Amino acid sequence: MTAMIHVVEDDVDHCAALCDLIEASGYHAQGFLNGSEALATQRVPDLVVTDLRMPGMDGFEVLRQWKDRAADLPLIVITGHGDVPHAVRAMRQGAEDFLEKPYDASHLMAVIARALKAGQMRAELAQLRSQIAARDSTEILGQSTSITALRDRIAALGPLDLDLIVTGETGTGKELVARALHAASPRAQGPFVAVNCAALPESLFEMEMFGHVAGAFPGAHDKIGKLEAAAGGTLVLDEIEAMPAALQPKLLRALQERQVERLGENILRPLDLRIIALSKSDLSKRTLDGSFRADLFYRLAGAQITLDPLRGLGDDITLLFSHFAQAAAARYGRDTPAISYGFRQHLAKRGWAGNVRELKAAAERFALGLDLPDGTPATQEAGSLADRVAAYEAREIAATLERCRGNTERTAQALGIARRTLNDKIARYQIRI
Repeated sequence: MTAMIHVVEDDVDHCAALCDLIEASGYHAQGFLNGSEALATQRVPDLVVTDLRMPGMDGFEVLRQWKDRAADLPLIVITGHGDVPHAVRAMRQGAEDFLEKPYDASHLMAVIARALKAGQMRAELAQLRSQIAARDSTEILGQSTSITALRDRIAALGPLDLDLIVTGETGTGKELVARALHAASPRAQGPFVAVNCAALPESLFEMEMFGHVAGAFPGAHDKIGKLEAAAGGTLVLDEIEAMPAALQPKLLRALQERQVERLGENILRPLDLRIIALSKSDLSKRTLDGSFRADLFYRLAGAQITLDPLRGLGDDITLLFSHFAQAAAARYGRDTPAISYGFRQHLAKRGWAGNVRELKAAAERFALGLDLPDGTPATQEAGSLADRVAAYEAREIAATLERCRGNTERTAQALGIARRTLNDKIARYQIRI
């Protein structure tokens, strides 16, 4: 598909000339004489070329508003002769590149081609990350008897429209199992809505779960609750054991009747959803001490899945550690360190109180060379002082890029360096974004 390029330039002749040049090079071009007109368009272009100095809305504001609307949109700014400080400021605010007047046509088109390629690569990377995330979000890894049995149980229960309870220690992957059950169900194309019961204040429970109508309380407007938001799909109630006893009968009634009444109205709205409750503790035991209602437990427990802790998964511990380390190394553009026999023995013996969540964090630190699997800092890095400083700098840049989801502008701000300096270092260290 031919790229669409928007040109924002207050000089009529210059705007027309730029558009003619761009179209002569095989692209589509649309010119605007001010930033307001450009931003009023519904379609997001593939690239924006804007002058910095314009009456009314200047190029900085055009840049800011476009970045708010489409963060990965590449923008090229045009500056007057000797106006480099403003160009640098624009680069720090997210511009892809800049041109200083006067410029020749071949240089302009080379800059445009480079910016379009960079934008295309970012879009492809974002799509790839989304596909990987979608795949990883339901993939249950492991070869142990326990994991094999878990996959079989998910395959058996997934297609059944049963409410169920998943029990396991913190970090054992309860939400991952819930997502796998959702993906294996006839509701897979419907919404997947997760609610953390422990994080939901008692005073807001009914509003968040049941929704409300305009006028239900001062300042209220129509809002659907989580129960309705999950219509046609799956509602996950995480840490349900933390739900206050006073709220449990209200939830029970909605689940029994499969109807919900928003706050402020007397209309019962039907519910079509599946409930998956996640708990760190055995809810059947909690019914004995009265901390969890027995009738709510039996309403939820159409089936139950209990997850084994990581320490009981044998060789799967090393398999999972290697998987997470390889994934982290690929994200940071590094080679995956070898896991020796001694390391494997240590991994198998460690208690892993945080289960898979703790294992993943340890594997990512290992891939970056920050820690050995036993938590010992990896200070014995080979090479000269300059080599070690460079390796440390590369790790810090890669880690910050990951936290900022590949956004170089935010990464540069977090590291306190200019965006161009950051780009130079990314190229020098061959860091993958």
